[in-house]
Amino acid sequence: MGNPNDSSYTERLLATESGWKAWLGVQAPYRWHIRRRASGRVLDVGCGIGRNLTHLGGNGVGVDTNPASVEVARRRGLRAYTPEDFASSPDAAPAAYDTLLFSHVLEHMTGDEASGLVGQYLPHLRPGGRVIIIVPQEVGFRSDPTHIEFVSETDLLEIARAHDLEVERIYSFPFPRWAGRVFRHNETVGLLRLPS
Repeated sequence: MGNPNDSSYTERLLATESGWKAWLGVQAPYRWHIRRRASGRVLDVGCGIGRNLTHLGGNGVGVDTNPASVEVARRRGLRAYTPEDFASSPDAAPAAYDTLLFSHVLEHMTGDEASGLVGQYLPHLRPGGRVIIIVPQEVGFRSDPTHIEFVSETDLLEIARAHDLEVERIYSFPFPRWAGRVFRHNETVGLLRLPS
């Protein structure tokens, strides 16, 4: 099945940034998208090797359970922690972030664990701040053996309801929803907001 906390998973993430994908700039639409959605100071939960933090110009802090990935992010000049290190750091202040980002994280756990993870980090979000959840659609979900549970639009609504978050919008990116059955990199995006 694989383990997203192994160093081999970090190596796999690094491999996606080289070769033809880097040459073609396939991350460009995703970089553009995340810059439009994540505003202010961002807490990137499940930051991996720091790709989204890099897209955001380093304007935030990352947390990841994979120590090898955290080390890569730090070597890139980003602020990144394991959950234990984050909890005891000055960056773990309450209401210190404008955006909480969970990008390609929640599918690596059960639904209850996913909702619990969102709830665990909500105290760090300022009132009125945004929660962004990005998950793969069908083909993307099946492409990674470390994925545990598919996250649907209904699941995102349930997470919002469980934590009293307002739903701004749930949509498909970069292509319409039907593309998720054939295009590996189509995503479901949930924009939620903590009431002021």
